[in-house]
Amino acid sequence: MTDVQTVHLIDDDASIRDALVLLLSLRGISVSAYESADAALEHMDTALRGCVISDLRMPGKDGLEFMRVMRERGIKVPIIMLTAHGDVATTRAALRGGAFDFLEKPIDEDILMDVIRHALDEDDSQHTKRLEKDEKRERIARLTKRELQVMTLLGRGFQNREIAASLAISPRTVEVYKARMMEKLHCETIADVVKMSLILDAAI
Repeated sequence: MTDVQTVHLIDDDASIRDALVLLLSLRGISVSAYESADAALEHMDTALRGCVISDLRMPGKDGLEFMRVMRERGIKVPIIMLTAHGDVATTRAALRGGAFDFLEKPIDEDILMDVIRHALDEDDSQHTKRLEKDEKRERIARLTKRELQVMTLLGRGFQNREIAASLAISPRTVEVYKARMMEKLHCETIADVVKMSLILDAAI
């Protein structure tokens, strides 16, 4: 999957697809268009970049079902919902499902472009966070089994003597493992170690 941010457009109305593809292309935005949710899902995975603009009411999977499948697969790009039949209940359902925004047809071009810009900014921010988290996981993966144990217990608030008793080693040996662990993780304080341990907990 390319790392280029792309607007992924899903609408069963060919005239709307063509109009939006032309509009976005003229604005210098990379765009891919699909006539159904199933067609789009064949090309989407967790490496997806950019945002999705999806019609709400379509044959087959509708917009809400499409969004549910995306979240189940761990694909977290912003999703903008479009509909010609907007109402409060539908809007609430879309937003509860994780929609980034909800726009009614006919679409105001300026509003659409503003929402897309914000969605791409959000994708960029989330992508940066994922890269930082992946880098931290790679550092954790370099720890020895004993260093990982020390890190885990430090993250739970254990003091050196408590760690030593738990691992049946001396407090001095704990200090050695802790120093090596903090160097590998690029941690300067115990607070940094706690943050790293939270990343580890989230992966379990």
